[in-house]
Amino acid sequence: MSQGQPRRPQPGQEPIKYGDVFPVVGSLADKPVAPQDAALMQFAESAVLGQTQKGGPAATMQSAATRNERAGLVGHTDLTDAAGDEGVTVTETDVPGRRIITESVAGQVVGEYVQPRPVSQMNPIVTARQAAITIGEALEATAQSAGNKALQQSDAAAIQAAEVRATGSNIISPIGVAAAAQSAASTNAGLTRDEDKIKLNDVLANATARLPADKVVTRQDAEGVMSVELRNNPNMVIHPGGVAASVAAAARLNENVMNPNQ
Repeated sequence: MSQGQPRRPQPGQEPIKYGDVFPVVGSLADKPVAPQDAALMQFAESAVLGQTQKGGPAATMQSAATRNERAGLVGHTDLTDAAGDEGVTVTETDVPGRRIITESVAGQVVGEYVQPRPVSQMNPIVTARQAAITIGEALEATAQSAGNKALQQSDAAAIQAAEVRATGSNIISPIGVAAAAQSAASTNAGLTRDEDKIKLNDVLANATARLPADKVVTRQDAEGVMSVELRNNPNMVIHPGGVAASVAAAARLNENVMNPNQ
């Protein structure tokens, strides 16, 4: 991403749309590729495949979104309803000796490719469970998608809600990620310059290791975390790519992984 101010859109200049870079149809084809759409796909690839894929859909989306942002055609926090409401998914299907990766936005395939896998195969149920995303991993994904955001009270509250969901206990560990987030929010409240404030990345980069316990993210977890983030935000909104958004994305991915035929 460019660190300077985005340029003013030129008269008649059009953003790069999904239909320009992927074989999609309908309303999705006409939607501009937005920065937070790309962040969600990066999260999905990292969560399911272990890393983003060189030349894959996430990289394509990031390139298009960067060009759109630099041209002043989209904002850094923009998220299309296609990605935000209908979701992005990355699924893998095991067959002997290889796995088929399918990536989708709003139910439409934007990438499908085959990767080799050792001949000794695990059954699909075990593979699906291993690919399911935990709360700790979702928090760590937030460090990537919104890591430069100054940590606020709404973030700390959402992180605490996530830790409570992960551990199943309302007792907050004094050395856990929730306690660190609350301390950061309190510190930031007394600072004026954004560059001096503690960022989400500072607290969440190693969230899994700092959680006393962890669990696979469910839709109920996502709804609970989102409710807390909304209640603690004066504007009653969630931050694109933030804690609640990442947990919700993880829940959607998990539902797809664990119930591939639904």
